[in-house]
Amino acid sequence: MTAAPVWSVDPRTGNPRERVAAESTSADVDRSVRAATAARAPLADRNRRARLLRTAADLLDASYARIVETADAETALGPARLDGELARTTAQLRSFADVVDDGSFLDIRIDHADPGRIPPWPDLRRYRIPLGVVAVYAASNFPLAFSVPGGDTASALAAGCPVVVKAHPAHPATSELCAALLRRAARESELPEDVITLVHGFDAGVELVRHPLVAAVGFTGSVRGGRALYDAAAARPVPIPFHGELGSLNPVVVTEAAAAERAEELGTGLAASMTLGAGQFCTKPGLVLVPAGAAGDRLLTALTDAVARTGPGVLLDHRMRTAFLEGVRERAALPSVRTPVTPGPGGEHTVSAGFLSVPAASLTAPGPHDLLLEECFGPVTVVVRHTSHDEITEVLGRLPGNLTATLQLSTAEAAGEGRGGELLARLTPLAGRVLVGGWPTGVAVAPAQHHGGPYPATTSTATSVGATAVERWLRPVTYQTTPGALLPPELREDNPLGLPRRVDGRLEGPPS
Repeated sequence: MTAAPVWSVDPRTGNPRERVAAESTSADVDRSVRAATAARAPLADRNRRARLLRTAADLLDASYARIVETADAETALGPARLDGELARTTAQLRSFADVVDDGSFLDIRIDHADPGRIPPWPDLRRYRIPLGVVAVYAASNFPLAFSVPGGDTASALAAGCPVVVKAHPAHPATSELCAALLRRAARESELPEDVITLVHGFDAGVELVRHPLVAAVGFTGSVRGGRALYDAAAARPVPIPFHGELGSLNPVVVTEAAAAERAEELGTGLAASMTLGAGQFCTKPGLVLVPAGAAGDRLLTALTDAVARTGPGVLLDHRMRTAFLEGVRERAALPSVRTPVTPGPGGEHTVSAGFLSVPAASLTAPGPHDLLLEECFGPVTVVVRHTSHDEITEVLGRLPGNLTATLQLSTAEAAGEGRGGELLARLTPLAGRVLVGGWPTGVAVAPAQHHGGPYPATTSTATSVGATAVERWLRPVTYQTTPGALLPPELREDNPLGLPRRVDGRLEGPPS
């Protein structure tokens, strides 16, 4: 039986662009995983790993015009957005190369034998080792930074784990192009090109998570798809870690004092954040608590004006457009929901931005309005009009886990007056990143970053952005009373690799 073709489609017209590949069969998936497994030993060389990551970044930069053109043709995200995303992607690769060079991610700890302790301590030496082949499921809305050359791939390779990527059907040509560049980078770094392989198709994605040689999964996508794969990973004879990003409302709380102080600024800022990239950011503010009354009305007037000035946008593919329109229709039909700016179809292949408004009292107890507590992917947000501090806390108490939560305070509240600290404490359990001021749609790739959160935002406590993302693909192992000649070089007494480590509780750097 001939495998189904994989087509690249122009979302601006709905027309096929080119046939890119064929959907991967079970045999294709098996070959890819086995080839990746065979690449584990060469990838253990940290110097080659760092070289691979930097070479990949250089090759992506050198092909920047072709990559941006291809990605824009498949996603309609626009050259400006994709320029920035490619810069972020190559910066991530170079950042993880620095992580590999530094070696701190190995978390080397040596405790020498101490017979005087009760009970006595034997000689113990601990570090982290790579899990094995990692399956990465590419995201629809970030064809570069969260797809083939993205953070999951970069961090897994940095950890010493080969990667098999399941391409997203919204950008298969971009995926093929980037995979070819990464495989070339492997060859130029004296590594097997199968440290990175690519598969296509829904069935291939299911086969991949079930393959016995796959050791861990990185996923960015929907709650429905992510939960199905998460359950499959847990149901295996040997369950494996599943690091999934599924869905997030990213609530924002605007206090009465903040709205009184800068209503217009908050309204225009919210409009810019919720419509960025046609509302297709995982960190889009999807539920915003705004005070009822005159100050909140001013904020909504500014929001209305700014959103109305936003032109129609193209979503990533027709399936997302259909889901967006159906999601808006269902939410707008709920009792007491108003549509000051109605989101909906902007044309045959576009959508228009808008927002819904609902009294907070509709969300303080279970009921049909619970639909508003679920993410709607696209340029729409829900404004919840609160009349008291108690209503804010009652609504927050009903929210699921999120990637971000934002608190907008007045100048006096930010200085410690009022109940800002109380609200911050209420938001903290809800999200992996909590903002005071600003908007959540920018995610800095920094060592202190955390991109994750309680379920359904993610399925683990790890971050997918920043240096510590590498920890997802490692496990600790301790050697006890092991002769020095048998120890891995990382754990030998003379520290031949010059790695940072903690010895008898004291942090030591590389030998001088």
